[in-house]
Amino acid sequence: MSGQPKPATVPAASSRASRLDDQVPFLARLEHQERVALLELGQPMKYSPRSVLVHQDEPSTHVIVILAGWTKVIHSAANGYEALLALRGPGDIVGEASAVSGRSRSATVAALGKVEAVTIERGRFVDHLAEFPATALQLLSLIGDRTQASDRRRVEQGALGVRERLALLILELSRTHGVQDAEGVRLTTGLSQHELAGAVGASREAVARLLKELRERDIVRTSRRGLVVVRPDLLRRIGGGE
Repeated sequence: MSGQPKPATVPAASSRASRLDDQVPFLARLEHQERVALLELGQPMKYSPRSVLVHQDEPSTHVIVILAGWTKVIHSAANGYEALLALRGPGDIVGEASAVSGRSRSATVAALGKVEAVTIERGRFVDHLAEFPATALQLLSLIGDRTQASDRRRVEQGALGVRERLALLILELSRTHGVQDAEGVRLTTGLSQHELAGAVGASREAVARLLKELRERDIVRTSRRGLVVVRPDLLRRIGGGE
């Protein structure tokens, strides 16, 4: 792959000032010239489905800016349990926290499907942040927003049951990764029951039982093509502690 990397499509800066949170990707936080300067530092890369972009516990050597496709961020515990921490897609940056801190990577990032990205060597990235303080400020904002989102999820895991957490997760995925079709809103993430369990802090067996209940009530439908949300209103009621 040759030539300059093509920036991911992002909203104009003026349209995003009031809605910055952990769902707003890094490139969307930057002005056009800042995005161009950042992406020119790196090497375009392509990743096949299920390939690993970075490994947990490895030294930080580079950051990755995703241009197309989706990835999952997973932390593996010593006992083998895998927690799904986040999904990162077009415009997102991964590996940024360890690059700035100099610590080993805290999670593994793997491609859900085909991914196009730009990899930037850690030293060049850190030097760039020193040269472009506006970019550095937006990176700090992103890290802060992700930390707050992580804190909210931890509170939810303590305050809500698995049933409520799963309902809220499916609702969130339907909003961020859903496509409307004749049946309802079809999730495009292709997450397995094991991965859904990791996202809500439960066992795969518990998630399987809850999905069976939701199917029997015709709240969701499942097939080889994925999960379809049929009654988001009932999912909201469940998430609120029905």
